[in-house]
Amino acid sequence: MDKSDKHSLGLRAEDRACVFLNAQGFEIVERNYRYKRGEIDIIASNQEMMIFVEVKYRSNLSYGNPEDFVSENQKRLVIESADNFLHNINWKKNIRFDIIAINSDSLEHFTDAFY
Repeated sequence: MDKSDKHSLGLRAEDRACVFLNAQGFEIVERNYRYKRGEIDIIASNQEMMIFVEVKYRSNLSYGNPEDFVSENQKRLVIESADNFLHNINWKKNIRFDIIAINSDSLEHFTDAFY
C-alpha cells in the first residue's frame, strides 16, 4: 500500500469519526489543525466541552489495537497544539483529549484518554 492509499484510508477514518461525533451531539470545529510539529485530527465541541480527538485506524489487529499506537510524543504534540488553539479562541470551558480507534469492523471512543 502506497502513501496516498494510507492517507485516503486515514481521511475515511476521520470522516467516520466525525459522523460518530456529530451523532453524539458534537459540532466539528476543525480538522487537521496544525501547530508547529503537532496536528490534531479533529476538534469538536458542544456548548460546554471542547474535545481534541486523535483518530487511529488499523485494517487488522495483528500488531495490536489502534489506540495503542498513540505515542507519548504524539500526545505531547496534541496537547501543545490544543493549548495554542485554546489560547487563540480564548476558550474558558471544559476540555478533554479523546482517542477514536477504528478498524474495519468497529469504532471505539475512548474519552479522557490522556492529558
